[in-house]
Amino acid sequence: MAFRFVHTADIHLDSPLRSLSLRNPELAELIGDATRQALVRIVDLCLEERVDALIIAGDLYDGDQTSMKTARFLATQMQRLHEANINVFKIRGNHDALSRITQELVLPPSVKVFSGRAESVELNAGNHTVVIHGLSFAKPQAPESLLPKYKQAVSGAINIGIMHTSLAGAPGHDLYAPCSVGELHASGFHYWALGHIHQRTHHAGERTVIMPGMPQGRDINEAGEKSVTLVTVQDDGSLTIEERLTSIAQFSRIDVDVSGLTEWTDLAEHISSTLERERTRTLSSHLVARLRLIGETPLAWTMRRDMDLLLAEAEQRAERTGRVWIEKLELDVRLPSAPVGASGADPVVELKEIIHSQVIPSAGYREQVRELVTQLLDDLPAEARQFAGKDTESFDSLVDQLITQGSEDILSRLAAVDREKN
Repeated sequence: MAFRFVHTADIHLDSPLRSLSLRNPELAELIGDATRQALVRIVDLCLEERVDALIIAGDLYDGDQTSMKTARFLATQMQRLHEANINVFKIRGNHDALSRITQELVLPPSVKVFSGRAESVELNAGNHTVVIHGLSFAKPQAPESLLPKYKQAVSGAINIGIMHTSLAGAPGHDLYAPCSVGELHASGFHYWALGHIHQRTHHAGERTVIMPGMPQGRDINEAGEKSVTLVTVQDDGSLTIEERLTSIAQFSRIDVDVSGLTEWTDLAEHISSTLERERTRTLSSHLVARLRLIGETPLAWTMRRDMDLLLAEAEQRAERTGRVWIEKLELDVRLPSAPVGASGADPVVELKEIIHSQVIPSAGYREQVRELVTQLLDDLPAEARQFAGKDTESFDSLVDQLITQGSEDILSRLAAVDREKN
């Protein structure tokens, strides 16, 4: 008889909204409730597939939670699994270690929360003995590898390890319980149920090592479809791996090329068709889009001047498409360049060529902009400086953006004045 389980991690239940762009109350409500709905989907999947267990590899919570509404909701979902004779095996991650609910919440007896010391649970699964190994974070920080602390693989059994780890490190994630994928493959465990890194990864090798990613993104930096892993231990001991979609709302960055468009109505229709195309590609219930309009168009200044109208137009088109939301609208549009060899070119276009060929590449001009931005940052409180990035590379990228967008704003204004005179 096969042994089946669902593996998830990093649910971050009731995580607060982190994007300042979520100003639409209905959108804020959707995203604010999405982590709960993702957990409901996970429980529904366990019930529908009649699995034997749900494995949660850390960060079920999102830190120092104080609301007991979260606790009651979680207890209700765990009770649904308990009544269906589905065991839950959970370890605490770095965010769980901060949570007060972790210490206060009483869960059904079928929920096993591993302690800060390595433990293992032995299960009878027909032809096999399955051993679940787990070790929780006792503190929010875990600067050293936890792998040596795990118990040895049980000979003759199917060994499944649960670990919250940053592995060798990942962009945007602090180093927690570091270890290498090679060490996990060499551990003798058949399956490693990992958590912490929010991007899904299947680390191929001798054993099965999976970082499932999070089941629901919370902002544009957690874009894309989100899922969990359904694992079947076959009678011969082999593993079958299936990815199952769980995200309610899917964040997506979408570029809309508006090159050559000269009429506002054509622009609106192009945005509409782009949203409709992306909606058909989206498997999640809702699409939350950050639109970036790019390209060369005579409408560049009008778009910049009437940004609020353009956003309203995009939101209307999104609503018409159905279950599509505009999280933010960005512009990277420019006035058209003069054709090569053209005579009697538009003076604004000629000025554009001078700015791009002589002014912007100038080291002195760039340094002046850097100094202005630095002075601005010095006048701001620390919590308001995040837009400038955390390192030199991010700051330089901001300077490039300001130089480019600033020059395009000036050129677009000049072009608009010129058109009005004519």
